[in-house]
Amino acid sequence: MPIKLFDLARELRKTNTEMLAVAREIGLTKLSPASDLEDDVATQLRSAIGGGATTPSNGNGTAQPTATAAPAEAVPSGAVIEVPANVTVKELGERLGVSAGEVQKILMNLGVLAALNQRLTAGAINRIAAKLGRTVQVATAVAAPPVVPTAETVTAPIATTAAANGAPVRKSPPVGNGVSANKPRSSATQVTGGSGQIELTARPPVVTIMGHVDHGKTTLLDTIRKTSVADREAGGITQHIGAYQVEVDGQRITFLDTPGHAAFSAMRSRGASVTDIVVIVVAADDGVMPQTEEAITIAKTAGVPIIVAVNKIDKEDSNPDRVLTELMQYDIMPEAYGGDIQTVNISAKKGDGIKDLLDTILLVSEAVVEPKANPHGPVQGTIIEAKVDKGRGSVATVLVQQGTLRAGDVVVAGVMSGKVRGMADERGAKLVKAGPSSPVEIIGLSGVPEAGDKLVVAKNEKEARILVTAREELLKAGKIGDRNLMSLEALYKQLRSGPVKELNIVIKGDVQGSVQAVRDSLVDLGNDEVRVRVLTTGVGAITEGDVLLAASDKDQEEKNSLVVGFNVAISDSGKKKAEAEHVQIKTFTIIYQLIDAVTEAMIALLPPIYEEFVLGKAEIRQLFRLPGGRSIAGAMVQDGVVKRNGKVRLYRGKDLIVTADVDTLKRFKEDTREVAAGYECGLTLRGHNDLQVGDTMESFEMRAIPRTLD
Repeated sequence: MPIKLFDLARELRKTNTEMLAVAREIGLTKLSPASDLEDDVATQLRSAIGGGATTPSNGNGTAQPTATAAPAEAVPSGAVIEVPANVTVKELGERLGVSAGEVQKILMNLGVLAALNQRLTAGAINRIAAKLGRTVQVATAVAAPPVVPTAETVTAPIATTAAANGAPVRKSPPVGNGVSANKPRSSATQVTGGSGQIELTARPPVVTIMGHVDHGKTTLLDTIRKTSVADREAGGITQHIGAYQVEVDGQRITFLDTPGHAAFSAMRSRGASVTDIVVIVVAADDGVMPQTEEAITIAKTAGVPIIVAVNKIDKEDSNPDRVLTELMQYDIMPEAYGGDIQTVNISAKKGDGIKDLLDTILLVSEAVVEPKANPHGPVQGTIIEAKVDKGRGSVATVLVQQGTLRAGDVVVAGVMSGKVRGMADERGAKLVKAGPSSPVEIIGLSGVPEAGDKLVVAKNEKEARILVTAREELLKAGKIGDRNLMSLEALYKQLRSGPVKELNIVIKGDVQGSVQAVRDSLVDLGNDEVRVRVLTTGVGAITEGDVLLAASDKDQEEKNSLVVGFNVAISDSGKKKAEAEHVQIKTFTIIYQLIDAVTEAMIALLPPIYEEFVLGKAEIRQLFRLPGGRSIAGAMVQDGVVKRNGKVRLYRGKDLIVTADVDTLKRFKEDTREVAAGYECGLTLRGHNDLQVGDTMESFEMRAIPRTLD
């Protein structure tokens, strides 16, 4: 398969200029960055840059084989090849009897660009070998010796899939877009906890499939279910629980079958970041549509890797290349065009490309996400969906994220609690336990929790009741909203985080031109302290989904998320959801009024700046002593005014004695708000009683300076 020179340059981490210079050195003088390179020419360039043997060329991009190009050593068919862990691309090619370029080509087809010295995980090695028809045995990586906790050891909390940056804990960060860091790695990671070592083991990645209506999301989910689940289970699917697992080459993937973007946004608004990877389905005959754009925005906001599945390639009017070009308008740069977003052409209806999509999910999981969890720690899970069943009562689908949930556990989800009386998987099989990334259906809760509620295991029913009561009291007191039953620790963290410096905006307009004009006008607003962040744009009425997207990025401050509409209406469901989620909606018919309103909202986010303003001066002429030792100053206002609840600086000669608030201020025994120059008054100072005749007071107040974005 030909490869563009600029793609090869990116693969080898070289500039186009450097690539052309190398090409000229080996006789390829007629190439440009956009030139298509055949496999043999690409191999020449890889070898030249990697320091290997090269093959002279006739100058027009066609290789001329010579005796200096040593062929890879042949490997007997059916032989089991020993491969060390964390082998490089080049070394793997030598072991398998193929060129390093062939290994790179397979990785590229799987969606990963790897340099010759890039090290590979065991999963990647097995898939490459399978593509080449080889059988390999990968040596187990030697784990690092245990770390002995010391006084200097920093306690690290167990991370869930909802880590702060949206990515699970991993032993070492991935290098570029490669497959693994250049360090030996085992399937378990040790994290030092307060009581010693906590072992994080590999878990299945959690994937959500999103896309525009009628682009094939449901068909794709059904096809994956049938091909990967029903074929290996007698009777196939017996019930639908909103999530399921599939097995690919001995590895599992968990899919969340959520009912669309609204549910995804609602779960995020309740603090539930359960997804490791988002697959966005785009129809090849339709291209990027409004809900596609919304899905892109949601995935970016969630901070998770994106894979694009270009569907319906079997249709006559399909145009996958047009889809890739359109994606670039939304900052989605496909790997085929030199970017880092993996794309896979599929036909969900016929099943074409499904295996490639699953392979790509596994590869992105290993190379980017590296999902791990602690199966032995405290149980943490998230409610995916819940309902009432006439025969079974409250039924909830739970995605276990940490620990192992067991039948008989006492659990709390939101303000619901109960004992797990029964637990089953997506095929209806009864379970006694479920580990990380397992979607299970449980019965036994006292009521129906909401999607996104966190599930934890309590020691006993008494502890569960205490936790539920505490949460209910916080709800009644308005300390936490019903959309986010966060822990007290998380609540305190938010309260300490300070004011938000971004105004999150959802824009809806009557036509695309209006939407673009509004967006262009707003993104230029702001300064070093505050700026606009456009969550998404769209055409049509303001809906419940728009409100949920705004709510998903709201902090405790209610004024940092805003939905604005230009020449559009608000749906009834959108109004109700805005009231429930405390999201402000504003609609306009004049664009400058819209800009002014957004500007005012941004100014409201700026911290106030105060300036001292001197009000007047007064002199104490007489003192009145009250029972209990309190003194009232009889004073003459000499200049300006003295105000009640204002501030004064008390001077004795030139020495400043104290700065205090005016507590009481009277004229002829009557309380008054202020006394002007030339009039006498009686006053007391809050918290200060050391007053003398002859002391002078300077009255002042702190005034907030109006803020602007200039």
